[in-house]
Amino acid sequence: MEPFRKQVETFLDEADVRIGGTRPWDIAVHNDSFYQRVLSKGSMGLGESYMDGWWDSPALDQFFDRVLSADLDEKVRDWKVIMQAVRASLFNLQKKSRAFQVGQRHYDLGNELYRAMLDTSMTYSCGYWEEATTLDEAQEAKNDLIARKMNLRQGMKILDIGCGWCGFARHAADACGAEVVGVTVSEEQAKLGGKLCAGRPVEVRLQDYRELNEQFDAVVSVGMIEHVGLKNYRTFMKIVQRCLKDGGIFLLHTIGGNTSVRKGEPWIERYIFPNGMIPSIKQLAKSFEGLFVVEDWENFGAHYDRTLMAWFENFDKNWNTLKHLYDERFYRMWKYYLLACAGSFRARKNQLWQIVLSKGGLRGGWTMAEPAPRP
Repeated sequence: MEPFRKQVETFLDEADVRIGGTRPWDIAVHNDSFYQRVLSKGSMGLGESYMDGWWDSPALDQFFDRVLSADLDEKVRDWKVIMQAVRASLFNLQKKSRAFQVGQRHYDLGNELYRAMLDTSMTYSCGYWEEATTLDEAQEAKNDLIARKMNLRQGMKILDIGCGWCGFARHAADACGAEVVGVTVSEEQAKLGGKLCAGRPVEVRLQDYRELNEQFDAVVSVGMIEHVGLKNYRTFMKIVQRCLKDGGIFLLHTIGGNTSVRKGEPWIERYIFPNGMIPSIKQLAKSFEGLFVVEDWENFGAHYDRTLMAWFENFDKNWNTLKHLYDERFYRMWKYYLLACAGSFRARKNQLWQIVLSKGGLRGGWTMAEPAPRP
């Protein structure tokens, strides 16, 4: 194993990470087969060997920040990754018959897990930390920001594509007096979201976006297009345009990538988000060209680092109440997921975009509504 270890050490030296070091971002290797596994399987081997307990780091988020900042993800690649990208370009991995897979395998893992990890509104997307000091405040600020960018008003009927547990739908109804239709591909989200919205003008549907065909004053989609797939972006945008009244606003909130890809990161795609992929500016712009006018495009990707760290803190703190439902390998998998993603956003490999699009353009231009007065 010595030649494999030396090769891994050479790669890690570029990121100032040491094997057996004492700094938070250094790693301890417990199984010498780790080196060959990483060199032969790339990111998949790194993630699976962590799940199997072959290595550890006191601060995975710092480890990934350094590894990704040094572009080691580009230097250690498995040939299977290339073949998967080819497969994704040939086949529609997010076609309608596969639409509910991510709901079943990720969002239906158990509401207990998400209650323990998320804020009190159960909002599973990047918070807005400009003035917030807690996760609850950051998610409330994010929902308020979206509502102001959409200029939501009393009596408007809005569509929320990928509504999750309806955190934004409840905000739109309570704070803005809007009527909301939310759609999700997760049975657990639909059931609990419906209960949480009881007494509000919110309808929650278990429905694929391709089945939508009705008119709304505004449309919002938060953290959902990452599941749509490149081959379906144009279809998605055409459906949104079809559902949006003339002069209406569509707000798209999405993770974004610095370069164009055709499929998701291999370990994340296998264990966390099946059939997912992160869009680029080029891919999104092409998908809505000729359909919408771009009114605003904001990036607050650095806020996702802080959001993910808050989610991990909650998950870790509440693990004793969850471990009767999940095994230790799940704990290591989920920890790896949250902290690797935090490191990725910290390294600025991933972004978070809020894009304001209008149907036909807004006369006089777009302006964001003023914040509601504080009580």
